[in-house]
Parts: sequence; C-alpha cells; structure tokens
Amino acid sequence: MEFKRLFNASAIATALILAGCGGDINITPTVVDNSTTTDNSTNNSNNTTTTPPTTVDAECASYESAAGTVEGTFDGLDCLYNDSFASKNISISSNITFEELPDGGVHVFEDALQIGVDGDTTTGFVVPTAGPTMTVKPGATLAFKSGEAIIRIARGAKIQAVGTSAKPIIFTSAFAYDRFDDEGKGPLYADWGGIIINGNAITDQCTDAERTAATCNVPSEGITSYFGGNNNADSSGNIKWAKIWYAGSGPKVGGDGDDLNSLTLNAVGSGSEFDYIHIHQGFDDGVEIFGGATTLKHIVVTDTQDDSFDFDAGWQGKAQFLFIQHGTVTTRDGATVSMGNGGFESDGVKGASSAQVAPSNPTIANVTVITTDGLSVRDGDPSIAFKFDDEFNANLYNVLITKPVATQTYCVTFSSDGEKQADKIMFHNSVMACDVEFSDADGTFNSGKEAASLSGTTLTAWFDGTSNQRIAASSAVLAANGFATATASTDVTITANNLSTLDSGFFDSVNYIGAVSDQDTSSSWYKWVEAAVTAAAQD
Repeated sequence: MEFKRLFNASAIATALILAGCGGDINITPTVVDNSTTTDNSTNNSNNTTTTPPTTVDAECASYESAAGTVEGTFDGLDCLYNDSFASKNISISSNITFEELPDGGVHVFEDALQIGVDGDTTTGFVVPTAGPTMTVKPGATLAFKSGEAIIRIARGAKIQAVGTSAKPIIFTSAFAYDRFDDEGKGPLYADWGGIIINGNAITDQCTDAERTAATCNVPSEGITSYFGGNNNADSSGNIKWAKIWYAGSGPKVGGDGDDLNSLTLNAVGSGSEFDYIHIHQGFDDGVEIFGGATTLKHIVVTDTQDDSFDFDAGWQGKAQFLFIQHGTVTTRDGATVSMGNGGFESDGVKGASSAQVAPSNPTIANVTVITTDGLSVRDGDPSIAFKFDDEFNANLYNVLITKPVATQTYCVTFSSDGEKQADKIMFHNSVMACDVEFSDADGTFNSGKEAASLSGTTLTAWFDGTSNQRIAASSAVLAANGFATATASTDVTITANNLSTLDSGFFDSVNYIGAVSDQDTSSSWYKWVEAAVTAAAQD
C-alpha cells in the first residue's frame, strides 16, 4: 500500500484562500522539520537523538489477509510492525509496499517478515506461479530488532527493492537509531537475521527425478523453508542500490554452522539481479548462493565475519565488480576484533552432480580482495582470499589479491576435494601480492585427489598460467585511498583482460585489474566503494 503524507490543514486552507483571490497560484506544501538524524551510510555506529516532527503524518504499509487489512502503526516518526503484523508464524500472501518515510522515519520490525506462502511439494503444496511482491521504494529504511527478525521471500514470490544512488534502500539493525537503542549499545553484527530468497532454479541438492516431478524441496539454512526447482531462468525479483548491515543471526535449525547470512540466494535464477549492494558486518557469510544462475554486479562486502562470498551446489551464474575488505570492529564491550575469514569459499558440489546440474562453474571478473593477518572473531579462522573445495570450477578475470603481512595467515587454500577439478579453475590477467601465497606446506598438487594433469604441479605454476603475476606483498598495487587499483604501478607488468570474449550483455569492458580503478573517480561504482570503505572505517 502506498504511503501518504498528510500536511497541516492550515497549509491547505491557506492555499485555498489564496486560490480564491484569483490568478494561477502554485502552492507547494512545506514541512517544518525539527528532527535530527544520523546518515547511516557514513556513520552508523554513532547514534543521534531525534525529535519526532509534529507536522507530518504517514500511513504505514499494509496488506490484505483473510481477516481483513493488516497495517503497521505510525508513532509520529516511524512505522512499527509487531508480531501481529509479521512473524515467523505469518506468511504474507498479498502485495506489500514500503515507501520512504519523511523526516528520517524507518520501518521497524520485531519479528520475521515472510513474503509468500512456503511449503513442501511432496505433501501436496503447489508453488504459486504468481505470488506476492514485496516492493521497497528508494530511500526506505527497514530496521529489525532481533535475530529472529528476517526477511524471507518464498518460491513464487518476489522482492523488488530497487533504490537509486541518491536514495539507496537500507536494511539494518534497529540499534543503529538511538530511539530504539535503550541500552545505548549501538549496532553490531548478528543484530538481525538477514535476507533469505528461495527460488525455483536448479540446485544439486535435488535429483533429476525430483526436478522432473516438481518435488525438489531443499530445506533452507537457519529457518525452516524450502527452495529448488527446474528453471535456472526463474526470477525472484531484484535488489539494487541497497545496504544490508549488521545481519546474519537468527534461529538455528541445525545448530552451530546453520547460521543466517546477510543475503542468502537459494536456487535463485538468472531472472533476478543483485546490483550495487553494500554488505557490512554480517555474522556468517555476506552472500551465500546455493545453485541457480543469478548474477551479481557492483557488490561491496566489508568486515563480515565468515566468508564474503560463498558459492555452492552448482551455481552457474556470472559476477563482475566484487570488492572485499577484511578489517576490525569495536564490540560493545570495547574490544577490537578481527572480521573476515574467506573472501571466497568456493564449493562445486553440495549434493550430487547429474545430467541436469554440473559443479558450480561461474564466470567472475574484476575482483579485489584485501585480506589481513587476523583470525576471525567468529571461529578463529584466518583471513584468506580464496578457499577452493568440492570440485569447484570457475573462470576468474582481472582479480587482485593483497596481504601485506602474514604471520598466521595465507591467501589461497585447497581442500583435497577442491583439487579434484583444479585444472578447471582458471585465473586470467590476475595479480597476487601476498606475504604468504598458499597454505600447502610443500606447494604442490599431491593429495591423490588432484586432476591427473596437475599431479606434482606446483601451486605457483598453476596460478601463474600464461597471463597472471605474483609479486611482492609490499608492491604498490593499491592507490593512496587504500581501495582502488593503482593503475600506474610499475610493479604490475601484466595488462587487464578487456573481457571482449565474454557475454557483452552482462560484462562491461574494462582496462584495469581489480574491482575499481583509481582513474574512475567520478563513476557511481567508485563512489559506492568509497562510501562503503569510509563507513566501515567508522565501526
């Protein structure tokens, strides 16, 4: 339901009186704003006291249910949604819209927001072909009060959360706002559950027979719901120009390890797009993908505790412009802790490959991974750039990996199962500037599971190929701003791949290695990364 702003009756009355005097008089109602708010895109950890305005009212989001219209409550500034509006026991089956609220107001949830009816097709449930759509308008902010509070999009439903560069959408912790932070503790990772999108695309967690019979039902991590189907072109909607901060907690159905990510894409098809997203301080992974063929573009992940990106279960998608930065944050008890395990956890097979689904085999271009020498506060694992596991395949272009110092960490590691198809993991025109490059003690493929063509091959020879370069960790690969590629660096002697051989409908032609160029300072992408890095530094 669309929001309506109701201006003072006195302003309207004045307009009518002036109009009665004759002539064409255009009156634009104005609002006296006595509030102060924090711009959470640049300083989310410093809460600001806000005085609710008295001159504007708003109508909160609503939806139709069997019992009638259900709507949130407006408190003079924010729209509040309790567990009678949305919860883990309520599935909203009609369209719902969240608009930008005036004067810095936010939509605040106590519990889960579940869009679409979920079910197991082996019990007679039929996935709707035209389920509800959750629309989030540019500039809207949705804030959540607990780890039980998630957004779940069911199969057949959609999310359309499309902001703009000037008005990004924000999904965040309610503790980012002083008026909801009674204890004055500020926001932190695991404050809320994150976003789960369940699609109808192909995942190797189902069999070919199950896909053919429409009985593919894979339980989602973290909360009981189902995903999977037989359509890799399926659409679950789009998220663009959005920030997902302080997420990744929630109910743990399977115990430790069954945690929620900031953004989980379960069998989401290529009909969905995820573009211009900043994920910050997630508890588990930043983006985890199970199968499907969705695309990623212009994604920043900062200070996420586990993996920034985790690909699994036969993902066949594409990605370009991925920026990852590991760092530290200050916890509520004042401790400084390290954030970041893997830049990428790259898994090929979770269930079983078949005639209908091969191991994960994405094409990824223009990546920067800035690692540290820290051990993640989540599980003590090292900050690394890539872990390859479970028969992963990929083509990776224009990748830049950095690690200035390594006393307890490294940049790249393989599991023995990751070596099985390592000959199908190919870097192109990529640079590694790491103090310790690989975890393997003897530096060769010799687990006994490696591809025959790589047996006894050194890891350095595998990475080098014919177009890549390994250089000293102290090399000047980043510009003075600490995030953009130093394109004039004389330490890098290879050139970028212009990607002319890839799908021009998705991949942009480039002339630099890494996610962002120091020569591109006026672009929306450069400014998006710059704002993200600045915000992360203030936590």
